[in-house]
Amino acid sequence: MTSTTVQGRLRALGRAELTLLLRNRTAVFVALLVPVVMVAAMKSSLESVDLAGTGVSVAGAALSGGVGMVLIQVVYMNLVAAYVARREDLVLKRLRTGEVPDREILTGTALPSVALALVQTALMISVGSAAFGLGGPQRPELLAAGLLLGVVMLTALAAATSVMTRTVQTAQLTTLPLFLVSMVGSGLFVPLAVLPDGLASVCELLPMTGVMTLVRTGWLGGGEGADVLGAGLNALVWTALAVFAVQRWFRWEPRR
Repeated sequence: MTSTTVQGRLRALGRAELTLLLRNRTAVFVALLVPVVMVAAMKSSLESVDLAGTGVSVAGAALSGGVGMVLIQVVYMNLVAAYVARREDLVLKRLRTGEVPDREILTGTALPSVALALVQTALMISVGSAAFGLGGPQRPELLAAGLLLGVVMLTALAAATSVMTRTVQTAQLTTLPLFLVSMVGSGLFVPLAVLPDGLASVCELLPMTGVMTLVRTGWLGGGEGADVLGAGLNALVWTALAVFAVQRWFRWEPRR
């Protein structure tokens, strides 16, 4: 009997998932174009928002928020549908009968979406730095940490959300709460500094807030040590909670 390596198994799973992703034209359209459209729309809206005192320009707020949109739509929303589709088609159940561990099945399924999100993020940062005069990342280590925590946390949250999602069609509804809450309260486009203190304190606890603080600080600079530390802890706690939920409740077989 021949054995395979972890890299080989992940490569095979990722290749198969990429093929399925490219066949889904709707998913590809959402992943590639919707974040760009949202950035353009929010940039126009932010021109009427008073960002004085936040240390963030309109272009900086719109484009750093665009990074968050890419993470949510390409990683989280796309993966919820992917996990549900593979579960309902019995793909996950069949994969578990082989030598592939559970964590590799979930990771391999996520690889194409994560890779696509990171490529889009790199392009967005490059275009923002060159075309809008934002400059390169001020603290690359924080930007990298924010992106890494973001993709891991959102992958785990996607797997956890799939537990509550019966069909691919209902994935549009079950992913909506995190999308809306993050848009309004996690500082994707409007920095928390412009919100009332009490509301901002509550919003600091939301899942994407820590990730966005790290991304924005890493790219545009600013931010105090305590804020960065709190952002990192926020992302780690939500990641741990999501991983626990997946280990405890993830469904490998169709819901009946």
